[in-house]
Amino acid sequence: MMGESDEVRAAYDAIAADYATHFPSTEPEAAIDLAILDHFVALLSLDRPQVLDAGCGTGRIGRYLTDRGCQVTGVDLSAGMVAMASRHHPDLRVAVGSMTRLPTGDERFDGAVYWYSMIHLPDEALPSIFAEAARVVRPGGHVVVAFQSGDGIRDIGEAFRRFGHDVRLERHHRSLDVVLAVAAAHGLYPVAQLTRGPIGAERDPQAFAILCRECESS
Repeated sequence: MMGESDEVRAAYDAIAADYATHFPSTEPEAAIDLAILDHFVALLSLDRPQVLDAGCGTGRIGRYLTDRGCQVTGVDLSAGMVAMASRHHPDLRVAVGSMTRLPTGDERFDGAVYWYSMIHLPDEALPSIFAEAARVVRPGGHVVVAFQSGDGIRDIGEAFRRFGHDVRLERHHRSLDVVLAVAAAHGLYPVAQLTRGPIGAERDPQAFAILCRECESS
């Protein structure tokens, strides 16, 4: 699991229950962020599209997508987070797995969501992530990504100390151009992209992109 460390897994296992309690739904998202997800669903143009939630966490984004007609399958590195997803959203299909080696067959999904799920992996892991995304999403399908824009690495473990968890957790920041370049190298081309400034308690810009597999002319 290149880039997906035991430290990240242990941190999310430790905070899973508190995370599910404090963020049961889309409380952290701004309206413009949810509009990206809504546009992604609209682009799938299918009745009950099959969607992979890669890095599904406690299932809160999977719930949002399910409520908008998607059939969601979630994968997350943390067994603790998957357990919370199963407990709070029993209708979601969730499993423990790696984004760099997804436990699913080729061209299985109409779309895939990477909603702040690449942020703990270094740039060297991006080719593996997008190669897997291109493998599991059918031609003409769409992939949406969200992450903090910028550069450098932040230790965000302090944010969880208010929950009483002494964990170390690093977040990797990168530009939208870097992400789009790696995605394009694997046949995933942007049909929508956005970078917005911080809102509320956020300290960093946020970046979003919707990519289409083998749709370079879009």
